[in-house]
Amino acid sequence: MILDVVYNHFGPDGNYLGVYSDDYINRQRENEWGDSINFDGKNCGPVREFFITNGRYWIEEFHFDGFRFDATQSIHDKSQEYIVGAIGRAAREAAGKRSILLFAENELQEAKLIRTREQGGDHLDGVWNDDWHHAAVVALTGRNEAYYSDYRGCPQEFISAAKYGYLYQGQAYSWQEAPRGYPSLDLKPEAFVSFLENHDQVSNSATGDRLRLQTSPGRYRAMTALLLLGPWTPLLFQGEEFGASTPFLYFSEVGDEKLREAVKKGRFEFLAQFPSAASAEVTLAVPYEIETFRRCKLDWNEREKNHAFSNLHRDLIKLRHDDSRLRQESKGGIDGAELRSESLALRYFDEINDDRLLIVNFGGREELTPVPEPLLAPPADCTWEILWTSDSRRYGGPGAVDIDTDEKWVLPAESALVFRPQRRKQPRKQPKRR
Repeated sequence: MILDVVYNHFGPDGNYLGVYSDDYINRQRENEWGDSINFDGKNCGPVREFFITNGRYWIEEFHFDGFRFDATQSIHDKSQEYIVGAIGRAAREAAGKRSILLFAENELQEAKLIRTREQGGDHLDGVWNDDWHHAAVVALTGRNEAYYSDYRGCPQEFISAAKYGYLYQGQAYSWQEAPRGYPSLDLKPEAFVSFLENHDQVSNSATGDRLRLQTSPGRYRAMTALLLLGPWTPLLFQGEEFGASTPFLYFSEVGDEKLREAVKKGRFEFLAQFPSAASAEVTLAVPYEIETFRRCKLDWNEREKNHAFSNLHRDLIKLRHDDSRLRQESKGGIDGAELRSESLALRYFDEINDDRLLIVNFGGREELTPVPEPLLAPPADCTWEILWTSDSRRYGGPGAVDIDTDEKWVLPAESALVFRPQRRKQPRKQPKRR
């Protein structure tokens, strides 16, 4: 079990540490939630020790399997050892021989978090990849407003994410009018946590609707396959695995009426960046109303009713776990190609030619003629056979179709397919003399 730890701010109500000592707070440096914690200022030593010891405490006393560090871009610290790295180091020491996993959310996309200490990094295991999520939302919904505006949802974005992790590694980012991200071309793809939904992103919308309700069933199945079979580390949000239809809205119950109204005002101002949220047809949920919270509770009956979604997620997770090549995607190398404007191929290479080929098509049926793409060529003396397809009726699809890739590459509409090589049963067809 991974514990979500929030070391970037104290709550707006009920925190009295600043009353006991000003040294807990850096009042000259604010973050988006108020005063920053004093990790590098005057008398910061005991403050750092308090948080480092807290990290050890969760591992030693409760035996958690690791941490997810919340919003590390707001943990300001110019010390020689960054406090997140120091907490992580102490947590690993507390775990002893037991392996733990350390992940970070970081809006600035600072790759140093997952570099080794020898490389000047903080030695975490992974980081949230918001770039992947934003590209996926645009691909599924066509909506590229606000902080989605620098993404196209095109095949090349997913290919780049598979090979390089972050899409933005220092390029211009028009939404923030500044460069975004830091170089991470050399880092392994499994260090990047990719997701279609999480608590922030689902609630960062006017209605808190699940993504599956904002796109077609076929596209959603194809994107789920890409998420769960790609070389990144996939993350599923509560209820996603059985197709929950319940929304997830921003809810909060803090303080007196003045503070509650301030939270409401801040939330509505945040959502104003989305033109769709400003529509007269949209009524924004009030964060402190109990009904807002109740609407977000999962309907566990859906777990029994939505067999197609459960089957899809179970089968994909099992395939990733059981298949020798998909289990270690980046070990033999990976490459990808854009096939058409809404389709892509990812090829997972193997030293003994036991490659896997993942084809994802978010658009309509495509006949790939001509096919000048070498990644689609099977290994020597082999043909491709379908190992898995999202079109199976088991997942609510239209039914699987056979594809003779020696004759013609045909991509079914809104689908994902996994191919594996098999030895040729018939000699390869000879070319006609022209």
